[in-house]
Amino acid sequence: MSNRTNPPAKRLETVEPVGKRVLIRKDEDKKITKVGIHLPDKMEIPTLTGRVVAVSAQVARDADYSVAQYDRVLFHPKNLIPVDFEGDNRLFVVPIEDVVAIFRTAGVGDS
Repeated sequence: MSNRTNPPAKRLETVEPVGKRVLIRKDEDKKITKVGIHLPDKMEIPTLTGRVVAVSAQVARDADYSVAQYDRVLFHPKNLIPVDFEGDNRLFVVPIEDVVAIFRTAGVGDS
């Protein structure tokens, strides 16, 4: 037996929104227009869309909110809070009231 102590195991850090909030990974800003024009670095088309990474327990329990993890959403950026968690800093805590639309995919033949 060795008297060496094992180094502590690395813990995975997560972010869980609380209250009426969701955690969103914002889509990257567009640097090319739909017609293929490349924009200079200082000029980007801001996006207000992203994927829901996590939903607070309060939002998940409330039947008035149909947003779920992995939904692609449109959100208002006024009240978002950046999460300094990753190098690219695209994670934001957003009040559920600022999620203004959820993108849904309808199958062929759905009415």
